[in-house]
Amino acid sequence: MVRTTPVHASAPDDGERPSKSQRKREMTALQALGASLLELSPSELARIDLPESLRAAIAEMGRIGSHEARRRQLQYIGRLMRHVDPGPLREAIGNATGESKQSVALMHRCERLREALLADDAALDAVLAELPGADVQQLRATIRAARRERDDGRPPKHARQLYRWLHDQFSRTPEER
Repeated sequence: MVRTTPVHASAPDDGERPSKSQRKREMTALQALGASLLELSPSELARIDLPESLRAAIAEMGRIGSHEARRRQLQYIGRLMRHVDPGPLREAIGNATGESKQSVALMHRCERLREALLADDAALDAVLAELPGADVQQLRATIRAARRERDDGRPPKHARQLYRWLHDQFSRTPEER
């Protein structure tokens, strides 16, 4: 005689345990998040708070040449990612790669400020009001050089330098300035 049990009696309650497929999707997502860490530069990676074992595994990945060894190392990184909260890590990666809303807004702000500085001397006062410790002489020299480049039709070396300076200044906290 075959004994049958009701389906609802042997199945776990909803919310107790995710299905095997769901766990695989979560592990694949963590592995992909680990792979996105590999695409960051060393300086961007240094700004992200990571466990030392994960940081070492990422550093080891750079020294591995074999395809199969890289695949296994990526799986290991995914396994280490299980012990890391992915939310803050995704946000940190987004900030480092410029995909977050804050970093895009900062980029647009710096571009607008650069264009305003190149167009009008009055914009310099507004920037200096926000950045009281700025080197005014160096900033004015960079603005003049960028204006000359623009007028002469040369490549915008100093305009890029001005953008980088603005981005560096406004990406710092007020205490760091």
